[in-house]
Amino acid sequence: MKKITASLGVAILATAVAACGSSAGSGQESGTVTLRVQGMPPATDKPGLAAFEKMVADFEKQNPGIAVEGSSAAYDPLTFSAKLAGGKVEDVIKVPLTEPQGLIARKQVKPLTAELAKWPHYKEFNPQVLRPLSDSGGEVYGVPQSPFAMGLVYNRELFEKAGLDPGKPPATWEEVRAHAKRIAEKTGKAGFVHESKNNQGGWQLTKLTYAFGGEMEKQSGDTWVAAFNAEPTRQALTLLKEMRWTDDSMGDNQLNDQNDVIKRFAAGEIGMYLGTPGTYRLAKMTYGMPNIDAFGIGPLPQAGGNATLTGGDVYMVPKSASAEKTAAAVKWLLFAYAQPQYDTGAAAERAKALAADPNAAVGVPTLPMFNEVRQAQIDEAVKPYVNVKLEHFQPWIEGTPKLQLRAEPPVRAQAVYAVLDSVVQAVLTDRDADVNTLLGKAEADVNAKLAASRQ
Repeated sequence: MKKITASLGVAILATAVAACGSSAGSGQESGTVTLRVQGMPPATDKPGLAAFEKMVADFEKQNPGIAVEGSSAAYDPLTFSAKLAGGKVEDVIKVPLTEPQGLIARKQVKPLTAELAKWPHYKEFNPQVLRPLSDSGGEVYGVPQSPFAMGLVYNRELFEKAGLDPGKPPATWEEVRAHAKRIAEKTGKAGFVHESKNNQGGWQLTKLTYAFGGEMEKQSGDTWVAAFNAEPTRQALTLLKEMRWTDDSMGDNQLNDQNDVIKRFAAGEIGMYLGTPGTYRLAKMTYGMPNIDAFGIGPLPQAGGNATLTGGDVYMVPKSASAEKTAAAVKWLLFAYAQPQYDTGAAAERAKALAADPNAAVGVPTLPMFNEVRQAQIDEAVKPYVNVKLEHFQPWIEGTPKLQLRAEPPVRAQAVYAVLDSVVQAVLTDRDADVNTLLGKAEADVNAKLAASRQ
């Protein structure tokens, strides 16, 4: 596995590229291709919407035969497969990084390499960000949006109130436990909160498992089976159980997803949680964190694994799309997601436009989309418009490249996460929960699901 390099230039993308409706969808001239794209941001992301409206206008001006229509539809693991099979999805779909390999294997999405390769800078893509979107033959099926690496988000104000150094977040899980206990004792707030519902309990447990040196799935011959019923995951769950029941450092509310956690964090109720630099935007723009400068993030704490989980959203084209729409979709993907991360002028222009809005966040670090030389140039172009305190992200920027990138489980990850949600919830809500029993049952459930996916 490759090591990663942190970047701040790509961060503009998460705010600027979401889609909204275009008036070009009606009354068009004959021959115009109407491209329906997923990615519309929430109404609270006003800077993103404004930036996108300009981007749509610029794109349509450069491509007069294409009209872009945005969609607010979001990925839902319970309904997505049926919609995809029925041809009831947009021409550009947005899915989490857990899904591409399954979509590729089932031939539900179109290969895009031939169209992507027409872009002169295609070969400068960071191969690490394209690998999860490719098949065994190297055919590429999508373009990523703001690939990320997980870390430990923390409230610098609560650290100070607890007598902890906000410039030095915990590097090990033993230190996380000690910090969480101290925050709870000194401030009365939850020292650490672990997500537990909407598949996010299993997702968070995957990060912990990697940090403890384990894995979630493994190949057995030509098949995939669960691998989490082993010591690393057992140690991670035992740690959570002890923090919850022995230390009483996780608060009383244990049924949370990411939005719940960030909302509580923004309100100053949580000391630490597992997240990315990008959750800064949610804390600021969606939940109005009063003192956003209290946001800090370090690399994912370790317990022998020397690894962190990578992920992000991916834009792909469904198999049902015509050749004409596929070509239009690739033009859109390159214009919206790739070119701004490659072209220094475009990156600077968007950064400047976003920085004019006091509610925007420019310069939040993320993973580089292109090679190191190009990314350094992008970062330099964006630097004058950065309006976040990069020193508060510095522990993540410096520490994350020292860790190994671990992808999410390759087969039916969302189904795995759903099963493990119940395991995490049991550990956090039942003092007498037996970790071994829970993992044994979860292993059997996941293996059944993995077997069913092969039929």
